Amino acid sequence: MIGLISATAAGAAARDRLAAAWPDRARVYDGPVGDAVRRAFAECEQLVCFLATGAVVRLVAPLLSDKASDAGVVCVDEAGRFAVPLVGGHAGGANELAREVGELLGAVPVVTTATDAVGIPGLDTLGLPVEGDVAGVTRALLDGEPVVLDAEVAWPLPPVPFAERGAHTVRVTDRAVEPADREVLLRPPSLVVGVGASRGAPAEEVLDVIEGALRDAGLSPRSLAELATVEAKADEPGIVEAAVRLGVPLVTYSAEELAAVEVPNPSAAPLAAVGTPSVAEAAALVRGGELLVPKRKSAGVPATATCAVVRRPGRGRLAVVGLGPGARDLLTPRAKAELRRASVLVGLDQYVDQIRDLLRPGTRVLESGLGAEEERARTAVAEARRGLAVALIGSGDAGVYAMASPALAEASDDIDVVGVPGVTAALAAAAILGAPLGHDHVSISLSDLHTPWEVIERRVRAAAEADLVVTFYNPRSRGRDWQLPKALALLADHREPTTPVGVVRNASRPDGTARVTTLGLLDPATVDMMTVVTVGNTATRDIAGRMVTPRGYRWQEEPK
Repeated sequence: MIGLISATAAGAAARDRLAAAWPDRARVYDGPVGDAVRRAFAECEQLVCFLATGAVVRLVAPLLSDKASDAGVVCVDEAGRFAVPLVGGHAGGANELAREVGELLGAVPVVTTATDAVGIPGLDTLGLPVEGDVAGVTRALLDGEPVVLDAEVAWPLPPVPFAERGAHTVRVTDRAVEPADREVLLRPPSLVVGVGASRGAPAEEVLDVIEGALRDAGLSPRSLAELATVEAKADEPGIVEAAVRLGVPLVTYSAEELAAVEVPNPSAAPLAAVGTPSVAEAAALVRGGELLVPKRKSAGVPATATCAVVRRPGRGRLAVVGLGPGARDLLTPRAKAELRRASVLVGLDQYVDQIRDLLRPGTRVLESGLGAEEERARTAVAEARRGLAVALIGSGDAGVYAMASPALAEASDDIDVVGVPGVTAALAAAAILGAPLGHDHVSISLSDLHTPWEVIERRVRAAAEADLVVTFYNPRSRGRDWQLPKALALLADHREPTTPVGVVRNASRPDGTARVTTLGLLDPATVDMMTVVTVGNTATRDIAGRMVTPRGYRWQEEPK
């Protein structure tokens, strides 16, 4: 919950805007400011105070106890110009909260933590439990000293400028080890414990067998991701309580799913009781991984609980990112976040150049030239399969004549794939032209490098007969100069020569150009591969120099 506190009418107005935007996340604290801050600090994970920073410093200073658990506090000035993370920038989430406040109120987030200032993610912001010399290793990163990554468990971390050798280490491990000097331990959620239990098994006995298995195998409970069991045990109180006390979710699978898993220690007892020869081992192994601890029984007489421990490898993450048509302000916030999250960036060299300044230090860039789309897709998927966080970039929307198709054709279910939409060339051009896509429309690429011309021609003819607005991608190049005239001729069989046609080159870019002409007057020689050509349907009109395709409502019909 986010506590909102204000002292003036202007502050209350901005406060209420946040409360309206966050109806399920925020709570307004009224009354004397000092009392409101104290109550909010005790009851909320974060605070936004529309007060002077000095006043908030004096109010929260006596309340601070531990940076790992203190609430994150953001101050917003009276004019709403700045959002300042005052306390808990990383652990309390105040830095990110300040950015959210800035987006909603039009304020500038003033983030002063050193790692954020230089673009290096804080080691305590990676989403993993962290132990050891966080301050010392972070200081080494900030000072440019070499810091080594020792990844015993592959995990998709954001980019950090690691070195091959150095005096400081970041170790990614699920083993129960103590951090050495100048070392930080990151605990990935790589361990899954499968659990079986008799009816009425005590929670203490379930916990004892789990904790004993982890301890004897030298594994850290901080890397425990989940407990898993059969659906018939989903409401078993001892298992449910164990998951709550361990702070992990309880995941269940059907008996049929578990019965299909090959395990080293099947048994007739669970087969008779719940319909599968294994619960603990099968539930741990059902989604793959390495069996570290085979089925072991609890110490009770008779034993009422069993468990098994599996290490699941970190799943690589592939984000297929659309960069939009080229203008920086048309690059979406989600795309920017994915670019900063990826430790590996794969893309066409000219697209990489567009966003190179947005990458974090330590991002590994794999770029190549025109014509290597399938190679880039294979490279991106291969890097993700190594357990890395990868961004594969394309212009416009990566799913439209771009990199998503070859990448997803190459990928399987062993990696996580995220699609990040972008503003397409057709949409960017349409916004410049007016409203040519106001009714049904279709996009067709005239490049026959990947599609036979016979197929393209059939599609153009179908669009012409269906009276669809048509946007042509890849309309004309030096080696392909006849396809656009042919396509226009097919449309001309069904449309008047006066049909409006929009021609936009480098949409949204500083050197972009746009014009509206007609089907009869368009000169294909003025079109190249950087151009999008939009041909209207029989209802499209040129109104004040803009292309407009009516939606067909009666009030838009021309008077008779």
